[in-house]
Amino acid sequence: LVSTSWEQISPTNCVAELTDADSVNHIVIFLTGQTPFPEGMGGAVYFAWPNLTGGEGPNWHLLGHISNEKPSAIFRINKLKGGQDVIPNTFLGHKPVNHINALVGISVEPLAVLAGQTPAAEAEAINQSTFMQFSEKMLENLFNFATSFAIQPGDPRVKPDEMYIPMSSLQQWYSNFQRRLQQNPNFWKSYEKSIG
Repeated sequence: LVSTSWEQISPTNCVAELTDADSVNHIVIFLTGQTPFPEGMGGAVYFAWPNLTGGEGPNWHLLGHISNEKPSAIFRINKLKGGQDVIPNTFLGHKPVNHINALVGISVEPLAVLAGQTPAAEAEAINQSTFMQFSEKMLENLFNFATSFAIQPGDPRVKPDEMYIPMSSLQQWYSNFQRRLQQNPNFWKSYEKSIG
């Protein structure tokens, strides 16, 4: 579910509605590159679950921030649904009528202020180590899957019309990819498609 429908509610605040929020466990926020933040500024990212107790307005939770130097972030929100770690409504009382969806808000603030803020305890930013753990597990899974089909050249299951990759090539690729991932977890972003 991609949402680009942001409503500017003040010069420094905007909100977007998350439909069917019960099925959402992660929120990804990123700058598109069209309009950077002003120098020295960034965006505090908030999440609001509807106030189901009849109180005034939704409950806003600080998730973290984005900036020109950190243009994207992934937040796990499933523990915030109906949670208690709330902050005052910084979005000028934005209260949709009969609201059954959640909200995401971005507040443009100085980087110094953002650095001093503490995200909600239940908000969990997905960090680089989680990405690296996933990548390493994916590599291991691919390697184990491919090696489970290994056969010797004289094996009767060898089909003359199929190409085979030497296990040493797969092992070398696996080792190189793992080494590069350790050196720079984002190296794959500069890969160009070379299959063809």
